[in-house]
Amino acid sequence: MARGRRFLLAALVVLIFPNARAVAQETNTAAGLEGAWEGILGGRLHLVVTIHKTSNGELAGLMDSTDQHATLPIEQASQDGSQVRFEVSRVGGVYQGTMTADGSEISGSWTQTGVPEQPLSFKRTAVAKASPESETKTPEHTPKPQTLPLDIVIPVAPTAFKADGKWHVVYELHAANLEKWDCVLTRLDVVADDSASDRKMLASFAGAELAGMIVHPGNVPKESARIAPGEFVVIYMWANFENLDDVPSSIRQRTTVKIGDYPEGFAFDTPATPVDKKPVVVIGAPLTGDEWVAANGPSNTSGHRRALIPVNGRAYISQRYAIDWVELYPDGKTYQGDPADNKNYRAYGHEIHAVADGIVTETKDGLPQNPPGAKSLAIPITLETIGGNHVITDMGNGLYAFYAHMQPGTLRVKVGDKVHRGQVLGLLGNTGNSSEPHLHFDICNASSMLECEGIPYAFASFEVVGKGEGWKSSDSHEAAVKHEMEIPTEDEIVQFPPAP
Repeated sequence: MARGRRFLLAALVVLIFPNARAVAQETNTAAGLEGAWEGILGGRLHLVVTIHKTSNGELAGLMDSTDQHATLPIEQASQDGSQVRFEVSRVGGVYQGTMTADGSEISGSWTQTGVPEQPLSFKRTAVAKASPESETKTPEHTPKPQTLPLDIVIPVAPTAFKADGKWHVVYELHAANLEKWDCVLTRLDVVADDSASDRKMLASFAGAELAGMIVHPGNVPKESARIAPGEFVVIYMWANFENLDDVPSSIRQRTTVKIGDYPEGFAFDTPATPVDKKPVVVIGAPLTGDEWVAANGPSNTSGHRRALIPVNGRAYISQRYAIDWVELYPDGKTYQGDPADNKNYRAYGHEIHAVADGIVTETKDGLPQNPPGAKSLAIPITLETIGGNHVITDMGNGLYAFYAHMQPGTLRVKVGDKVHRGQVLGLLGNTGNSSEPHLHFDICNASSMLECEGIPYAFASFEVVGKGEGWKSSDSHEAAVKHEMEIPTEDEIVQFPPAP
């Protein structure tokens, strides 16, 4: 699932688990940084780091925390002789180490905002060597392609929404290579579907930025932008606009591709996809009070955003706009005293309010609470228990609100009940796939935890007092900024108005 604010140390285990990722890579005896590396942080968190060289020669990659089901982009990767360094800016993390002469291991340390320095070593992963036949076979050169071999579709048409004072269009590209040659994506432009002769460019992605947007489900490749024959990838798109008038009613993707070893690149425009510009649903707050963190909230690298989960033969992103709400104390921590006691977490026991009028379509109660901790689950996690004790309500117009991880025995509604905006549904707890007390909230297009597509929404009103790792109200001098008809973004610190 996605990561929490203290990724690698005190993660909020989110609502889902992704496909397992293969980590085997070819051994690199040239002592280069490219390839896949495995390590253990703090004696318990297993990490897989993959580094590849982009088409413009930069080093980029991904860090997978396999125990936390979280994937983060790696930036500023470099190697100077035996000295290795890379950054994970999303969590304020920096790794520095020394590689052995044979390129098989790296010994070093991990530092992260608000966390003491920790030793961290990596070993290079390996797979079986190629067969003698493949080693001696003369490579076949790519002839001039007669057609571009990529099948690129947008499975869910995007809806424009507002956050941080701007408008955003978020969607995914599913791309499959239908030929026997590798395809390398070198550039991806978002263009307005105005006219065939003059399409306005809205956003452009290349190099490390583009590589960080591409995920190979079930695999961790040496080069993210390279799509092997028969392979399927997901490209996570996020375009920003200053005003709603700037958002087009329809978009295309201008894709530039290098095919096999053919010397020339090719560019093509995908078919047009409509963009829904109608106002999103406006809701009330599910909580009251201040210093609520929008953990794993909307961003293009959030674990929620990239949680593509197959259910009953189809893959969905139910949590595309989901938020894990945790509450901070003035020192920036979510708890005081013993972190193993749920009652010591500030969020614990808060009343959870209905965000809109509706009818209860699903509930679950009676699941025991987890002791806080990334691996401290009270019961096995299945598709039935993953959300813990929860409530789903039908808000009308095909929209459903999902409230997860409640305390057992505190639900105040049952299936069929009519609820009104602001009504208390239950108390915030730590049940299901959760590592500490928090409320997982999202809106979907079906009455389900996972078998649905996440839909954007807007809170009528909230205030932002800060953002990011290490934020403390005791040190902050920022004035609260009021937002209306917007959704908070990842790691914003929010104050909600009183319940109506």
